[in-house]
Amino acid sequence: MSADHPPGLDLDRLRALLDRERPGLVTGPLTGRLIEGGRSNLTYALSDGTTRWVVRRPPLGHVLATAHDMKREHRVISALHPTRVPVPRPVLLCEDEEVLGAPFYVMEFVEGTPYRTADQLAPLGAERTRNAVLSLVDTLVELHSVDPVEVGLADFGRPEGFLDRQLRRWGKQLDASRNRELAGIDELHAALGRELPHSPAPTVVHGDYRLDNVLIGDDDEIKAILDWEMSTLGDPLTDLGLLVMYSRPLELPDSPISTTATAAGHPSPAELIERYAARSGRDVSAVSWYTAFAWFKLAVILEGIHYRYTLGQTVGRGFDRIGDLVPVFIDHGLTTLQEG
Repeated sequence: MSADHPPGLDLDRLRALLDRERPGLVTGPLTGRLIEGGRSNLTYALSDGTTRWVVRRPPLGHVLATAHDMKREHRVISALHPTRVPVPRPVLLCEDEEVLGAPFYVMEFVEGTPYRTADQLAPLGAERTRNAVLSLVDTLVELHSVDPVEVGLADFGRPEGFLDRQLRRWGKQLDASRNRELAGIDELHAALGRELPHSPAPTVVHGDYRLDNVLIGDDDEIKAILDWEMSTLGDPLTDLGLLVMYSRPLELPDSPISTTATAAGHPSPAELIERYAARSGRDVSAVSWYTAFAWFKLAVILEGIHYRYTLGQTVGRGFDRIGDLVPVFIDHGLTTLQEG
């Protein structure tokens, strides 16, 4: 297919649906392109020459609908859009697989930049970088202040026993990817289980909250939080722990995994934790556990990628070095837990 007709996006069928369900929305010929950078669901930019939108759909050929639940993503941004949490305005949910071959939804296009590396942040300078990252914390506090009942998300998850289920889930995921000895991984998993903290009151949890999953505007403010596929009701400190983890430099040359932590002006993990605590009023004394859990979860994810690489099931650059990162994440997890 051409660049304006990427795989998985049938523009003729999509145009017919939009004309039927949202008459007058589209005023010219539609074009579309795949937005690179997504790790799971596919994201397309759509335009009629005047207005732009975004289409989200599951990967081509997927079979596990529960892992790529478009209805769930659409539901959470629809619930949050009237609040102060910045999310794109939802336009349409389509569960009819005849249109694009899978359920999908359409939302507004939001201008902004997802910063993925320290090099990308460099042109902003130290002060603007600091403001952008602190804005990330403030926006997380805003998300965690939303009352799920008030926005119609009371049944969006099962917060009771959330941490225990999360730990068991990622333990099973590890078992499914076991293909080599990994020193310390079982020790880390067991230690996390022994020291399970008591969760605060549940909130809407993003599940993958970091700088490259938000769009930063020219004013260094967050214009939209993206990629809600892992969102649920649960322990808000899991979002904080992941954000803190991504704020630690990996200190690995030529690593296929990038963080923005080494950018000039980037706040330290301690500053991020202190700001979240001050603005949310939550007790963050157990944040080391949540950060160690984030290291464990990412180690399991990376080991799964490495396992698929050994089976010849991955395509692209960098996959040959993913396996080398797993022991680093395990060590960080153990050290973080011991320091806590």
